[in-house]
Amino acid sequence: MKALILRELRLSWRHAADTASALLFFVIAATLFPFALGPGPATLAAVAPAVIWVCALLAALLPLDRLFGADFEDGSLDLLLLSGVTAYGLAAAKATAHWLTTGLPLLLIAAPLAVMLRLPAGHLGLLLLSLLPGSLLLSLLGTLAAAITIGARRAAVLMPLITLPLMIPALIFGTAAVTAPHPQAPLLMLAALLAVALPFCPLAAGAALRLAVQ
Repeated sequence: MKALILRELRLSWRHAADTASALLFFVIAATLFPFALGPGPATLAAVAPAVIWVCALLAALLPLDRLFGADFEDGSLDLLLLSGVTAYGLAAAKATAHWLTTGLPLLLIAAPLAVMLRLPAGHLGLLLLSLLPGSLLLSLLGTLAAAITIGARRAAVLMPLITLPLMIPALIFGTAAVTAPHPQAPLLMLAALLAVALPFCPLAAGAALRLAVQ
């Protein structure tokens, strides 16, 4: 598993422009809202959690089309599975690498963007605490969608159509964790969603990979 993750991190470094474009999209999209809504602190603070969550979700989708696509096109996917690597392990390594190269940077950038959007300092910790399982969920669901659409036409269009509906519960609970008077329940729901996705998504993605190479 460790060797697979390191391999994916090296490949991500070679295609650093994909990660950079996702981070740049996140920053630009979040920065546009103050221009559209005006500089009023109360207005920006009210929408800040939703803006950060939606922009982070959309930005993390951008690198997903290369998650399995490049390996499928050059035959690396067949070689990896023939070498004894389990499809489950490969999917888990891809999800881990996606979170390390995309989800974690988005999580770190979210803090200064939330401050820019006038989010109260007392809510900043809750925002980051909700984004942690949310970003992990997106990586897992994105890996599943990338495996399902591997080799398909318009895969870049199909992946958001599959991933976004599955992320709606996380989006609702993640935003509620920051805005609700009692954030414990939304945070527990996010943890429950992550607990379900952790074993299920790599297993389902692994099954999709085996079907794709047959």
